[in-house]
Order: sequence, then structure tokens, then C-alpha cells
Amino acid sequence: MGDPSGDVPFTLRHRKHSTVIQRDFVSQVPEYHRKRSSSLAQPQPDGLDIGTSLSEFWVGIAIQAESTTSFNAGIAVHDGTYSVDFCIHRISMKEDNPENGTDWIADHFITELHQYRKDHLCKLLGAGVTLDLHRKAPTLCARLWAELDIVPIVLESTPLLPIKQAHRTKGINVDELADSAARKCLTYVLLLLPRNPEANVCLPRFFGPTKQPRLSISYQNQVEVDLAGMIRLATLDEYEKSVRPPTWRAVQKHIKDVKDRNLRIAFFSATPQGGGVALMRHALLRFLTEEGVNVEWFVPKPRPDVFRITKTNHNILQGAVPPEVRATGESLGKIKEWIKDNAERFWLSDDGGPLKAPSEGGADVIIVDDPQMPELIPIAKREAPDRPVIFRCHIEVRDDLVLEDGSAAQHVWQNMWSSIKQADVFLSHPVRSFVPPDVRRETLGWLPATTDWLDGLNKSMDNWDLSYYMHVLRQTCQGQGLPQMQYPNRGFFTQIARFDPSKGIPDVLKSYARFRELMGDEPKRNVHQLVICGHSSIDDPDGSMIYDQTMDTIHQHYPDLVDDIIVIRLGPSDQILNAVMSLCTVAMQLSTREGFEVKVSEALHKGKPIIATLAGGIPLQVEHGKSGFLVERGDHEAVAKHLYNLVMDGDLYDRMSEYASTHVSDEVHTVGNALSWMFLASSMAGGKTLKPNERWINDLAREAAGEPYLDGEPHLPRHLST
Repeated sequence: MGDPSGDVPFTLRHRKHSTVIQRDFVSQVPEYHRKRSSSLAQPQPDGLDIGTSLSEFWVGIAIQAESTTSFNAGIAVHDGTYSVDFCIHRISMKEDNPENGTDWIADHFITELHQYRKDHLCKLLGAGVTLDLHRKAPTLCARLWAELDIVPIVLESTPLLPIKQAHRTKGINVDELADSAARKCLTYVLLLLPRNPEANVCLPRFFGPTKQPRLSISYQNQVEVDLAGMIRLATLDEYEKSVRPPTWRAVQKHIKDVKDRNLRIAFFSATPQGGGVALMRHALLRFLTEEGVNVEWFVPKPRPDVFRITKTNHNILQGAVPPEVRATGESLGKIKEWIKDNAERFWLSDDGGPLKAPSEGGADVIIVDDPQMPELIPIAKREAPDRPVIFRCHIEVRDDLVLEDGSAAQHVWQNMWSSIKQADVFLSHPVRSFVPPDVRRETLGWLPATTDWLDGLNKSMDNWDLSYYMHVLRQTCQGQGLPQMQYPNRGFFTQIARFDPSKGIPDVLKSYARFRELMGDEPKRNVHQLVICGHSSIDDPDGSMIYDQTMDTIHQHYPDLVDDIIVIRLGPSDQILNAVMSLCTVAMQLSTREGFEVKVSEALHKGKPIIATLAGGIPLQVEHGKSGFLVERGDHEAVAKHLYNLVMDGDLYDRMSEYASTHVSDEVHTVGNALSWMFLASSMAGGKTLKPNERWINDLAREAAGEPYLDGEPHLPRHLST
């Protein structure tokens, strides 16, 4: 990790503009603090690098035009309570600059903010960007996120009250605009509606107590992704560069048809954050909104008692609970009552409720993306019998248990199937054994889970930001009384997953213990630690129980490894998980039962060889012996030997790492996911019909766009489980 005040790899573009400093930053870091930070960043006698604590600030940035090529640029720094510093620079495009774009404006702010955090030993968490600046430098927000890990929020100027307008004789200075933007990142924003003062509303704070942007749920329980578009994380150019050309051409063709027909698409799922469905939905709507598609996402009001029932049903269908655990008629009735209540309260309203018929302002395509909500399907069909309804099942439904007469799984499935069978298309992870025989072949299509290469979980971060998040992780470990990570003095393995009965955590522990035995008398400083971590979700009540079981197992069966196994449940920061995956040596995914688990592809994308089980859709993502190793469930000896070989054989590791990072399919990225959904909407809305007939939706979408897969183009294998 080292000293964050030292040299940090960072590529600054050649300056295309000149800068005149009208007022520079004046605050300084005490020299004692700087020296102390440097000394703390050195290896300690016990081998623990505790890292450097960085001050945390927010910034506001603004410009005022003097001419088409000259601007006053203001930056204000805020510590969450007060404004602590600001600068004003006059920037002008150089006369010999051959480019006519405005990237030079973005270059200026990126350069200044990068230098500020280095000079002041700080982490810049968020930036308020004035709308005028965003329009003049449209790449700035995406670059703040990608290059400096700053969450950018585009802010419109709040109009002055009429009485204040009458007394103001001069314009607002650029430093005032910047300071206002910084404060708006943190404080309440009054939306003034002059024609109807009684309708003035107060928006919630953008950043919550965890210093992460707040989740925004609006009227009709609609998820407002990225604060309804105020947070701007990526541009279409970046999305295009993140996939191969045939994928991009195909998705643009289907998006054009959806936009030309002005289709309204509505997704429904149980939770707005915490699980894989929510991650995919945030990423998908971020991209499609940038493309101008009319797409929405709705969630029900949460009910903890119902989430306990749905989680038990999930475990029953997977066979992850004892056979005597059954769902009662009363509990299944609660789920239906919950869904009907939400539909009537939020989604069947006369003012554009999404479940209303398209002729009455409802959505043209309904997508129920959660096995907790099949009751929505008959409601949607009652309102508009000819409107397409797509059901996606992202969990494993063991067909062997469903076929067993009188089984708990059969009881749960039959209850769900009474609603699901009314859907026009049934989508599943591409694993045939996940689909009960009741599902008609002509309605069945394969669609894997996906992730996003540009979001906080997967984007590349420089050493400065990695250092910050590793320090936060160490603080969290210290606060929870957990062992400390000794990276970079020692490497570490990781499994990142929710604390779930099916994630194989006991197998991870046994495999690591066997690896330690294989290492023999190797000095401890040369032996890797183990980090098991993940987020929690409001619909996952098993997390605390599994965490406690894991900690009990470590202390009872592996007391000699207590100081080298870090098991931690993390808050909502995606970047902490990103840092763990970025810095680990090897990733593991030893699930006993699994849907698809796209964490596997996330590890491969970062060039991390992975050791994973032959469970669910995992084998579709790993090329055994090339990008990682596949093992039978419970084969701890094989896992340990693979860990040992990857640690001891540098050539093997480098070869696998290179192959992994260059052979991940576009299908598991947001753009590939959007390709499938846009094809489905285009092919089914407005009275059209589609029969997937057990085909991969991605294949159908590529073929319909005239872009079939070419020889040698990476894609998930079609012949393994399906």
C-alpha cells in the first residue's frame, strides 16, 4: 500500500490550455502530519502496514464564460460542515490547439483535483458539478468517477427568491457557484416552484451517513437510479469502448427500434439494493437512460416477515434446508397479499401506473425479474391480456426435488407456477436442471446474470484510492475486533459472496486449512491470508446466522489460523469489494448450490485466476486450466493444491492471469445484457410474439441484428449445461 503522499501512478493529458491563478488554495497539511503519515505507512515490526488515514472532503466545481475559449474556473472544498478552501483560475484554450472539443476544460479540473488530494492528503468523495459546466465539458463527470473515484452530481442552479432577486445588483461569482455546488452535495435542496409555492419540496441529502450516495425511491415506489440521473458515472463512448464492435452495433439497432416506437418498459423486483438483481438493474437503467430509452424499475414496500418466508422458499427450491422445512398455506398467502397490496397502492393508479393497460398509459412490456413476485403476472395479464409479460427466474429450482411427489419444493413450486405459467416468456440461467418440466419449451430462453465493468465494483482504481479503501477496511476490522490484513507484506486469497448457506463457506475454510498444511514450515510472512467478505441485503435474513456459524467454526476447528482468516460483512461501499478483488492473489467461489454467480467473471476480468466449483452456471464462465480451475463440490484437497501451485509457480499464475483478463464474454457486461432486453422488448411489444425455444436470448438478438458470433469471438459455451 505504501505512502499515499508519495508518487501515485496517474496519467495526465498534455495541457491544451493556459492557466492564470487568480486565487489559489491556501490551506496546508501540517508537516508533522505529513511526516507522521509517511512513517505510519512503512512496514511495522509486526509486519502490519496500517496505512495512512486521509481526510475526507467534498468539492464543488463551476465555470463562468468570458468568451468561447476563456473561462473562470472555481473549485470549493467542503469538509461536511464548513467550506475549508477554494481557488479561482482563469483558463484559456491555447491558440495552437488543433482540437475544437472541450476536453481541455475537463483536463484542468482533473489535474487540479488530483494535485489537491496529493498535496492535502485527502480523499475527495463527491463533487457538485454545475449544469453549465456539465454541458460545456460533458466528459468531466465520467472522468471524475473513472480517474479520481469521485461521485459526480450534476446540479441545477436554485433560482433566487423574488425578494432576493430584487436586491441583487451583481452577478454571482464563480467561487460562490462552486461553494454552492459543494454544499448541495451534502445539504437539503429546496426546489422552488414559483407558480405553485405550496408545491415546494425538500430533497433528501445526497450523501448518507455512510458517505455513500443515498438510494432514491420515488412516487409509485420507483427506483430512481443515480438520484434520477443527477449522478453521471459514464458516457456512451465509454460503454462503446467496453465491448467488442459487433455487440455495440447489435445493441444500437435494437435500441433504435425501441426508441422509434416509444416503448415503455417496466421492471419489477423485490429489493432496490444489496443483491445481484439490484446490481444488474442499477447498471442496466444507467446505460439505457443514457441511451434515451423509456425504462423504469419498481420495487414493493419492504416487509421483513415476508422476506423471511421468501428466503425460506428460495432455500427449499435449492434443497439447502432439511426436508422437514415446509412452506405453509398461510405463509404463501402472505406473499400474494403483499404483492397485491403493492400493485393496488402503487402500480395500478390512473396517473400512469405501470401495470395499467398501455392504452391507459401503462407500460408496453412488463418484466417480473424476481421469483418473489410471480403474483404480478396475473395482475398484469388481467389489465392487458395481449401485453407481453416476461418472467425471469434467477435462482436454482432443482427439478429433481420439484418432481418428488409431496416434497416441500414441489409444494412451493406449484404455488408459484400457478402465476408464472401465464407469462409469455420464461427466462432462466443457462442451466437446464434449473428449469422444472412444467415450463413449456417454446417459452424458455437462456439469459445469464451480468455485471458492469464501469461501476464501483469493477472499474480500475489507482493506488491512491486502493490505499484509501484498504485503510477503511482495516478500520472496519479493528472496529469489529477482527484480525488485521497484512497486505502488502503478505498476499491474500478471497471469496466475495453473501453469507448464504449455499455459498460453500465451510469448504473455503477447509481448503485454506489444507493449503496451510501444504505450505509446511514456510515463514509466515510468505504465506497468504484468507479474506471472506460480502454485502448484506434486506431480503436476506440468513446472513447473521451464517456469519456466526463461520466464526464459530474458525475458533473451534482452526484456532491456529484465527489471526489469518478475516471474515467481514461490509456496508454498501462497492469500492471496498473492488479493492479486495483488485489486490487479492486468487479468488475462490466454492458454492454448493448456485445460480450463475457473476462474481466469477468479475474476478477473471481483473486477471485473477479463480478456483470454483462445478455448480450452477459457474462452469460456463471458467475455462479449466486456462483462466482458472473447476473442482467438485467438497474437494478441499484439489482446491488446496491449486492454491499452492498458483502461489509457487509464477509462470502458471501469469499465464492464467493474462488469459482470464482477455477472454471474458460481452454477455456478462451491462451492454450485453441490454442487448438481450432490448431485443425482447422490440420483438414482443405491440402484438408481436416471440418463441425462444430454449435458445440463448443473446444469440437471437445478435442474429436479428445481423451480427452473429464470429469464429474466435469470446462467448459463454453453449454446450455444457444447456
